[in-house]
Amino acid sequence: MIKRAKRLGPIRGFGIDRVAAAADQPARANTAWPVLRMENLDTDLPLPPEAVGVTARSLETPEANSWLPFTGDIHLREAIAAFIAGRTGHPYDPEREIVITCGGLEGLLDALLVTVDPGDEVIVTDPTYAGIVNRIHLVGGTPRLVPFRVVAGEWRLDRDALAAAVGDATAGMLLMSPSMPSGGTFDEEDWRLVCDLCRERDLFLIYDAAMERLLFDGRPLVHPLHHEGMAERTIVVGSLSKEHRMIGWRVGWVAGPAETIEDAGWAHVYNTTTPVGLARAAAAAVLRGQQEHVGECVAELERRRNVMLAGLPDWPFVRPGGGWSLLLDVAELGFEAPAASRLLLEEGSIAATAMVGWGGPVAERHVRFVFSAEPVERLETIPERLAGGTLAAAAAKRG
Repeated sequence: MIKRAKRLGPIRGFGIDRVAAAADQPARANTAWPVLRMENLDTDLPLPPEAVGVTARSLETPEANSWLPFTGDIHLREAIAAFIAGRTGHPYDPEREIVITCGGLEGLLDALLVTVDPGDEVIVTDPTYAGIVNRIHLVGGTPRLVPFRVVAGEWRLDRDALAAAVGDATAGMLLMSPSMPSGGTFDEEDWRLVCDLCRERDLFLIYDAAMERLLFDGRPLVHPLHHEGMAERTIVVGSLSKEHRMIGWRVGWVAGPAETIEDAGWAHVYNTTTPVGLARAAAAAVLRGQQEHVGECVAELERRRNVMLAGLPDWPFVRPGGGWSLLLDVAELGFEAPAASRLLLEEGSIAATAMVGWGGPVAERHVRFVFSAEPVERLETIPERLAGGTLAAAAAKRG
């Protein structure tokens, strides 16, 4: 028998694959409805205008089929530097302070590999994307969970719990706003506390910027780099997958202090060797292009969120402040999340993922509904799909 590495002990699946496989089965209990695919973070929203054309025109260029440069074309790194500076005012050196990665999640792993030693604690929110939680485990770290609380129907960071979570084993924090999967957002006071703790306790911050402009209800973009002294202790990880909907291009980046980014570059090189050559020209064009399409997609995402909340007003959804998904507190209805996920598929043909493994006790109460891949017309069928079902009866009793 092949020896199994001890670091895999806490690793667990995130449930999306199981829900997707069940949704694909022709023997589903309720075949009256086509399945709403709300289990995975895909999207039907349009691509940026430059994406396909520039990709097609670059396919036959030597650069598109090369191993080099290992850490990304300088023109793409320059585009990323300008893109970040436009929203933060911080001028990253594209040659020394930015590395291109194969998507944002590779960037997160590279950042963790160069900052976390075995036994170090990394603060994350509860809930947090299971892919982040398990990457901390993979590098030998321990996720230290700080809960989001529900206040007036929306997620709010528990600041007291955050301050109490910082201990002798804490090496840093890995945070994002809007957060996956909750859509919870950090306000100015949240970031001030995060930055104060990082400076006072000499902690790093890995900031996942993947969704930072996907904000609803007129919320402003609040960035940790706006706070004094944070540039030298922050690694910004970004990608084209969320704001720009370019999931299949697999282009991401890490930006930060030169010494740390040099290390991240080697972690990248010895993991994947090169970013995706076929995608790099389009990535630069999109980042330098007009950005109005982002606001248009945010408006559509907000519209979809509102349709879901209005359609099931008595259900214990938590209103997200941004992002691509929202969570239903099925424990409030008397169900465990895996059972509720099964009932949603069987009774309403809705594929939605239980949040077991996506944090701790807060996450485990919830099922996630991704609204980025289903148009309003199909989302409007949700109340009819669930009417008379087991979960609907529990919601009516609660109301």
